[in-house]
Amino acid sequence: MKGKIAYGVDLGWVSQLEAAGVSWVDSNRNVTDPVLEAKELGADAVRQRVFVNPPEKAVWKKPEDVECMLGFCDAAGMLKMCRRADELGMRLMIDFHYSDHFADPVYQHIPAAWSSEDEDGLINRLAEHTGKILSLLKEDGISPEWVQIGNEINAGILLPAGSRRENPEGLVRMLNAGYDTVKKCFPDCQVVTHIAGVLVVDVCEFYDLFFQYGGRTDVLGLSYYPYWYRMIPDKKTDEEALSPRRLGAELRRLTDRYGKPALIAEIGGPDTEEEDTYRLLWDTIEVLKEYGEDTGLFYWEPEVCSQLLPDCYPLGAARLVDGHVLQYTKALSAYRDSKL
Repeated sequence: MKGKIAYGVDLGWVSQLEAAGVSWVDSNRNVTDPVLEAKELGADAVRQRVFVNPPEKAVWKKPEDVECMLGFCDAAGMLKMCRRADELGMRLMIDFHYSDHFADPVYQHIPAAWSSEDEDGLINRLAEHTGKILSLLKEDGISPEWVQIGNEINAGILLPAGSRRENPEGLVRMLNAGYDTVKKCFPDCQVVTHIAGVLVVDVCEFYDLFFQYGGRTDVLGLSYYPYWYRMIPDKKTDEEALSPRRLGAELRRLTDRYGKPALIAEIGGPDTEEEDTYRLLWDTIEVLKEYGEDTGLFYWEPEVCSQLLPDCYPLGAARLVDGHVLQYTKALSAYRDSKL
């Protein structure tokens, strides 16, 4: 029996761009709400990240001296965006970055306010923060369908304390504290454990260790970015090895191994290659239809294009049509078209 697919979008930059005077237009060049327009193109779910204490101006300078926008993704900004999605009847995923800025395979920095804590203190802080954010949603009558405990946590979280290699038992204690907090607030919510690099890293290295130490989760979340994978030195760049068909085989392997459904927590293609990105989404959706579990895919920031971002992030799905006016490309309409 085939499961229900979530057609998701991560729109974390929307509020910050709106505050900077950016607007969006539909296919007729009429001004539109970018969240509503994503829904019109077939999206039915929104993934919303939340940081701990992000910089006031929501800009982070990375160690390599590159500035990037974070989006208004503190507790208040998160709640505002969740309200917008909820009012449109869209499903919701909350993505906890347990940091003051982006957390990913390279960066998992402990929030400044937590820096003096030992392992037990970090666990308490994580649970407290998770509960606070989820309580805000609950008090507002919003129930997320999924919650990610950490973002692209291949190396662990709250490093070095929660290092996968150096302290796997402590890492799992942290993740389980998050899991238990989610279930206390929203018993029916699905907890997602999110790993980057499916098809180019052995995600089983993480999940085997996670389950060995008693890790609790409901869904395996994976990032799938063929564009980035082709740039990794010494990795296979053969198109078949990176293809949605190969992805489908990997999803089935993971589900057979762990007894958990999997979803694509992040996907995207170049904003300048809308036909190719459309095809990537279409082919991935077809694979997910055959996969047969409750699953989905979430496009990471389709509402942007590289020309308006300080770090020139290239995997949006929009074009600049006039000054500070954006319009979705054809790419995201793969969501809508795949349902016809």
